[in-house]
Amino acid sequence: MAERGSAAVITVGGKGSSFNSSSVYAISNGLAQVRVDSSALDRLSSTLPNQNPPPVTKFQIPIPKTLTLEESRAFLTVLLNKLLLGSSIRTAFPVLISETLNSQTETLQFESVDVTEDERIVLEKLSLPSVLSGICAVLDHKSSALSAIIDAVAALSCEASGADVAAFNSIDSGDGFTAKEEIGVAGDLKVLLNGSKLVGKMKSEDILEIPKINGKLREVVKSVHSSTRVELNSSVKVGISGTAKAVGANVLALAAAIHNLGESSLYRAKMNLNSINSYGLRSLFEKDCLSGDNLRKTYKLVLDANFEEDYVKFLREANVLLGMVWKIVTWEAVLAFVALEGGELLGEKVNGGDVVVDKKSEKKKKKAVLGKGTGVIVQLIKDRLQSKSLGILEKWSEDLFSFFDPRDPEFDGLLTKIREIVESNESRRLPKLPKGTRDFAKEQMAVREKAFSIITEVFKRHGAMALDTPVFEMRETLMGKYGEDSKLIYDLADQGGELCSLRYDLTVPFARYVAMNGLTSFKRHQIAKVYRRDNPSKGRYREFYQCDFDIAGQYERMGPDFEVVKILTELLNELDIGDYEIKLNHRLLLDGMLEICGVPSEKFRTICSSIDKLDKQSFEQIKKEMVEEKGLSFETADRIGTFVKERGSPLVLLSKLRQEGSLFLENSSAKLALDDLEILFQALEKSKCIDKVVFDLSLARGLDYYTGVIFEAVFKGATQVGSIAAGGRYDNLIGMFGTKQVPAVGVSLGIERVFTIMEQIQKERNQIIRATETQVLVGLLGDKLPLAAELVSELWNAKVKAEYMVHKKVMKLIDRARESKIPWMVIVGERELNEGIVKLKNIDTTQEEVISRSNFVEEIQRRFNQ
Repeated sequence: MAERGSAAVITVGGKGSSFNSSSVYAISNGLAQVRVDSSALDRLSSTLPNQNPPPVTKFQIPIPKTLTLEESRAFLTVLLNKLLLGSSIRTAFPVLISETLNSQTETLQFESVDVTEDERIVLEKLSLPSVLSGICAVLDHKSSALSAIIDAVAALSCEASGADVAAFNSIDSGDGFTAKEEIGVAGDLKVLLNGSKLVGKMKSEDILEIPKINGKLREVVKSVHSSTRVELNSSVKVGISGTAKAVGANVLALAAAIHNLGESSLYRAKMNLNSINSYGLRSLFEKDCLSGDNLRKTYKLVLDANFEEDYVKFLREANVLLGMVWKIVTWEAVLAFVALEGGELLGEKVNGGDVVVDKKSEKKKKKAVLGKGTGVIVQLIKDRLQSKSLGILEKWSEDLFSFFDPRDPEFDGLLTKIREIVESNESRRLPKLPKGTRDFAKEQMAVREKAFSIITEVFKRHGAMALDTPVFEMRETLMGKYGEDSKLIYDLADQGGELCSLRYDLTVPFARYVAMNGLTSFKRHQIAKVYRRDNPSKGRYREFYQCDFDIAGQYERMGPDFEVVKILTELLNELDIGDYEIKLNHRLLLDGMLEICGVPSEKFRTICSSIDKLDKQSFEQIKKEMVEEKGLSFETADRIGTFVKERGSPLVLLSKLRQEGSLFLENSSAKLALDDLEILFQALEKSKCIDKVVFDLSLARGLDYYTGVIFEAVFKGATQVGSIAAGGRYDNLIGMFGTKQVPAVGVSLGIERVFTIMEQIQKERNQIIRATETQVLVGLLGDKLPLAAELVSELWNAKVKAEYMVHKKVMKLIDRARESKIPWMVIVGERELNEGIVKLKNIDTTQEEVISRSNFVEEIQRRFNQ
């Protein structure tokens, strides 16, 4: 690897060494001298052969006149390295190039030298690739440095403008579709702005786009860096057209990202300038800073050169564009700094107070708190200015520009400090849960276990058998079953040729299981986690439990449908969550309604998905979606509106829909649905649970697999959590996985939302929940674990729920029992041991009694049964 010594010397040509862009940049800008490794020179010939020397001709190393001094030196640096990679050339040429590079002259000229035909071919063959790789190395180093500072500069602008940066917290939606670098930028911005009191007011698209713009530059810079490293360390083979085009493709993406960054940074620079009352700064900015038009013109030159396949010109114009954007970003940093600190630091020193800040706002800014990261950067800038005692506006602005120049000796220190800020905060950052997930512990788990016990008991009461299926399924199993909600399926990375996804619900895996095993009848229950790439909100999670009950097989008409609705009422009643209603409809009734309204059959499912949103949006919003996005006419949408507003008591509304002259009776699908519902409602009435059911024509249930009755339970209390359970009939789903059509109907309880309700009820009722079911705490005074083990094991062997604790202070033992709400204690000290007794203490009443050590287990059990 190229090494940079204490005397700023970079060694090239060492055996097994690797050349990099930073070395090329340092040499090309005169920041380091070059030294050729002696072993590399040893590998080359020093003279022409004495016998039969080949003929020689005059040759001058060609340096394109269009190149800048930096680019020319970069070309020679790369050429030198490639000559040392093993070309058949004499040592004179590497020595000549290294001496020229170390001469630090402003112009690079080579005298003509004698070369053999083979040497001339090598030099000509290496020239163009070395030019391209040299400029690429400069672009790589400068763009990498730019990428490293732009987040810090943008963070300063966020504070200078008082921007609302709350959106940075939601960049990572957890859906796997947000770019990794975009998430990284948002994370670094949060670290830099952590603790800032200056952000949070002004909303701006140019602030919100920072993660996307900066993240894209990060991504492209990494690609350019990787390809440049390969080119720098590879020997040139015959034919470079493909290499030039590959370089062009990478740098073209870099140019686009740099151009976008320039436009974004220029806007923020102007925004910072508008918050400063300084004529001098404004004049300097307008004189020095580039306009958006100039930026676009230069970018066009880059595109034109690439289109013309003039790759040297293309890279040169890209380098010019990068220089422009560096200047813009530096101006953004300077103006953000002045907006934040200029009045305090420079108000009385610059041009007799040229930087003017209103006294009231100055007081406010003194009270304002910068972010922990941005505060360090601002202090760095202040320290630099104060150390140089600059008093003229042009001088300190010039010095700040120098500070943000990669050639400045202190620039590496700035980069290091920025990295330290981000990485040190990263290492101290507390672990966090992915969005849409929860941890459950102590009392919460006790509530969950109780709820699961109730649910399981209800399911078993109805004769269901337990089933468990894999947490992930083949992707093809899940796709096409959930309509527009299929976009919420979590896809897994390809692992050995199988495309898999996390299960979205428990119904489709159940249908797959029935079909795979050739079952024609199965009543099952399952409690398991499912996963959805949804936007998290109160009661809405990405990982959550579902509690499912399904009946598959041929039964009496509407019998299974009645039973699953009855089960749902039993579940919600026994969980004691409060008032709820079950909205119920029929898919065939919906289809009949849409047909009556004039909706084409191929649009039934997509229109159902729109109707399904009526519990969250107004009909006018849904109407707009159906007309503008899904192509319905206004008249058709209005006709749908007259029907979906119908809801009420099941038997009353059913009677209304079956009245003579009803359009539903003239539609075969609707008539069949009404006949089904009549049987169902009569059965629910006889089972005394119809009072919880509402017949609602707006209920659509967006899932594609429903074919008959559909229903949804909604909590009517103060805690807003949306639907808490849903289900319906799906007669065709199982047949999708096999040769038999097995009709089925099921219900799924969204237990996480139920838990949210239960937790709120507990708070309102001040209910105390025990995290454990421990009945007895064995407290041993002293430090004798074996005795504690003997006593507590006797309780465990008798199936008593017990814990133990060994401590020298009795109050520590009692406190433990109280904190854990354990009702009884067995206390054993030295006296109890000597006398063959134990003390039994009732924690609630504080009463104590002495019982025999030999039968203390039986005495405790007797008290449990009293």
